[in-house]
Amino acid sequence: MISEVLERVAGALSAARMPYMVIGGQAVLVHGEPRLTRAVDITLGVSLDRLADVLAVVRAAGLAPLVEPEPFVRETMVLPCADAGSGVRVDLVLSDSEYERAALERAVTVQLGSTGVRFAAAEDLIVQRVVAGRPRDLEDVRSIVARQPRLDRQRIKQTLRDFEALLEAPLLQRWRETSASS
Repeated sequence: MISEVLERVAGALSAARMPYMVIGGQAVLVHGEPRLTRAVDITLGVSLDRLADVLAVVRAAGLAPLVEPEPFVRETMVLPCADAGSGVRVDLVLSDSEYERAALERAVTVQLGSTGVRFAAAEDLIVQRVVAGRPRDLEDVRSIVARQPRLDRQRIKQTLRDFEALLEAPLLQRWRETSASS
């Protein structure tokens, strides 16, 4: 059911020529250990000025917004939706930052059925999870590190160093503690 939703959403995003990558738990399933997750999180490489295009993709993919889009997305940069048929939650995150543009370029394509679906690269997923820092996120990091022996650890450290200065959080320490226990 979730793979069908992913295929449909990826097809609609590709048809709209909208850069995207699946992040969150669904991306962890690609790079780490299997776990139960019923939500789909997708970063879109667009800014708020393309909200009308995003809403057209939502309709084309058979999704329904769960909020009044304009004010909510303007405040949060997230458009929570649900698949009309299955009820699967799909959160679309609008982001046009330099980091996100680079991460979108590094995304990897995984074949689901007849559709190539773009997932965050393992290193970018690790960065996102370390920044979030919740226990579940750090468990995900450990599982990715265990399953991906050829990680670009230098890129992970440099990106976390950049975010650490911006967010004033001990991200490198969190990464060292988490990756060492894998």
